[in-house]
Amino acid sequence: MLVPMTSSSTPLPDPPRQPGLRRPLRRLRARGRGEAHRVATPLELLFDLCFVVAIAQAGIQLVQAVAEGHAGQGILNYAMVFFAIWWAWMNFTWFASAYDNDDVLYRVVTLVQIAGVLVLAAGVSRAFQDHAYLAVLIGYVIMRLALVGQWLRVARSNDGPERTMALRYAVGVLLCQIGWVGLVLLPEDVRGWWFLAMAVLEMCVPPFAERNHPTAWHPHHIAERYGLFTIIVLGETVAAATIAVKTGIEENDALGELLPIAAGGLLIIFAAWWIYFVVPIHGHLRSNRQAFLWGYGHYVVFASAAAIGAGLEVAVEQAVGKAEISTLAASAAVTLPTALYLLTVWALHSRYFKVGIAQQLVLPCAALLVICCTFLGEWAVLAAGLVTALAVATGETLSARMAARQRVATRAAVG
Repeated sequence: MLVPMTSSSTPLPDPPRQPGLRRPLRRLRARGRGEAHRVATPLELLFDLCFVVAIAQAGIQLVQAVAEGHAGQGILNYAMVFFAIWWAWMNFTWFASAYDNDDVLYRVVTLVQIAGVLVLAAGVSRAFQDHAYLAVLIGYVIMRLALVGQWLRVARSNDGPERTMALRYAVGVLLCQIGWVGLVLLPEDVRGWWFLAMAVLEMCVPPFAERNHPTAWHPHHIAERYGLFTIIVLGETVAAATIAVKTGIEENDALGELLPIAAGGLLIIFAAWWIYFVVPIHGHLRSNRQAFLWGYGHYVVFASAAAIGAGLEVAVEQAVGKAEISTLAASAAVTLPTALYLLTVWALHSRYFKVGIAQQLVLPCAALLVICCTFLGEWAVLAAGLVTALAVATGETLSARMAARQRVATRAAVG
């Protein structure tokens, strides 16, 4: 039921939401950026977990492609499929941060989006193996059309600049969905270029739609949502690597060969978590320009974090003789995404909290050393893990020394 209008045609604000009292239909109005105690909802957590199903499928196919010696094609397919997953997740996340009114219709439409990602996940294997993107496209279109419906709700519930912004979003997203049909109809040799063009167009929609009126996303909520998704992706990486090591030990009795990979992989994942969460990033998200750069850059953070798990699986398969690649290639499958993760996390937010050249150089130097570990043969993964752990220890030591100096300086000033 819609809220009644005043005599001046200005909509009355919706009453505060109360636990256990949910109306089927409420106006989809912007929530406040300064809203207190804003946290991720159970629906958002379910949304994230279902998206990880698609990420896991993409990782499995990447492992198969790299292990069979088709790394180039596998990485390209992975980048394309992961873009569809990440872009749909990101658009929902920022929309929900601004407009989640938790009514019944909002929940139903979100569940439709979850169904879309499951359809997408079901088509990942065919996209990799047969370059057949129909199921992936259908799943993606389901998710995106559901989002168009949400933006139309926003347009209907508001007027002025906010209505214009919502209509721009709806039209832009809808036009892009028409363009994605080219991945099914166009010849295979031009699909890569078409994908690149469509990806750029998709990423242009939010800046265009919000050029005169930004959405009211919540910095704390956005930082938490991205952090939770990073944890889920790293958790999937741990699960994939654990299963690979378990299978290698049970089927090949190769504990000696796999122990360095397992130890190095755990060190990498633990360090990846520590490095990401060592700083409170929400304070840096002060404007749309900063938020766009930060949000878009997480494509590389999420993709590289998930690829670390795939690389560990490849390293395990190579160690037990099941992969048709060299030790160098298997090592690179772990070290390259690890280095990319370190550099991207540093570029997006770690560097804003580092003081002095020494602190600024820790992660870039660690990324370079991780790449050098590629050439250490069967000890490459363990060496990369030790380097990332050392980077964490070095960063914490430098931060502690800086804090101690500041305390001494403060006491001297007070004295």
